[in-house]
Amino acid sequence: MRNLDITTLRSFVAVADSGGVTRAAGFLHLTQSAVSMQLKRLEEMLGLELLDRSGRTIALTASGEQLLVYARRMIALNDEVITRLTDQAFEGEITLGVPHDIVYPAIPRVLKQFHAAFPRVKVQLISSYTRALKRDFGQGTCDLILTTETTIDAGGELLCTKPLCWIGAPDGSAWRQRPLRLAFGRQCTFRPKVVERLDTAGLEWDLMVETESDRTIEATVAADLAVHAMIEGTEPPHLEQIEHNESLPELPAQHINLYGAQSTKGVVHDTLADLLRRAFAGSDSVKLRAVSG
Repeated sequence: MRNLDITTLRSFVAVADSGGVTRAAGFLHLTQSAVSMQLKRLEEMLGLELLDRSGRTIALTASGEQLLVYARRMIALNDEVITRLTDQAFEGEITLGVPHDIVYPAIPRVLKQFHAAFPRVKVQLISSYTRALKRDFGQGTCDLILTTETTIDAGGELLCTKPLCWIGAPDGSAWRQRPLRLAFGRQCTFRPKVVERLDTAGLEWDLMVETESDRTIEATVAADLAVHAMIEGTEPPHLEQIEHNESLPELPAQHINLYGAQSTKGVVHDTLADLLRRAFAGSDSVKLRAVSG
C-alpha cells in the first residue's frame, strides 16, 4: 500500500499555485532543491509525470491537474483534523482588502463571525479602490481582496453580480437638474461607465465634486447638491436610490470578485474566504471549520 505524504502534497500545491519551484520554495520556507526533490519523489511514487517542464514556465500535466484537486482536499482535511483534535489557538494576522463602497453592510458581519472563530488572529482591513487593491495583491501585501469590476481576471472568483444604481438625497431633486451634477472619487472605476451612459443618452452633465474622500461625496449628495452611483444595496442610510422613471440612463452591472481564495494557506485563510463567499451570496449561515482557542 502506497501512502501520500501531506508535506509533499503541500509542495506540489504551492508549485501549482505559484507557477514555479523558486517561488514555492520561498512561500514554504524551504530550499529550491528540497522542493524539487519532494516533487520528484511524488512522481516516482505515483509513476506519473505531474509537471510539464518543456516550456519556459512549469505547467501541470493532465495527471497533475487531477492530483491537484485531491491534494487540496487532503491538505484541508488534514489541517481540520489537527485543529479540532489539538484545539490549537491560532495567532497571527491576515490582510483583507475591500473597496470603500462594499464595506457595508457585509464586511462588519464577516469580521464579527471571523473574530468569534479566531479571536487571536488580527484582520488588517484595507479599504481602498479596486485598482490599488489589485496592485497591492499583486505585490503580496494582501492575502485576500474583493474587487468591483465589469470583468474578472485570471485567478479571480465571481461572488455575485449587482447593478449600479443612481443615488441621491432622500426626497432630493438634484437628479432633475441639467446639466446633471455628479460627485465621484478620482479613482472610481464606476465613473467612466456612468459618463459613457450619460453621453450615449445625450444628457448634459457636470462633475461637481472630484475627491479622494467618500465622506465628501456622501455629504455633497446628502445635501442634494449632486448625485452619485453605487452598487445596489450598499448605499448608506442617509442616502437613497433615485426613482427617476427612466429620466436617467440605466447603469451597467458590476461583478464583486474575490482574489486569493484559490491558494491553500490553511484553515484561517480558507474560513475567511468562505465567510466572504457566503456574505455576498446572501447566505447568513456559515459553517466555521475552526475551533477558537
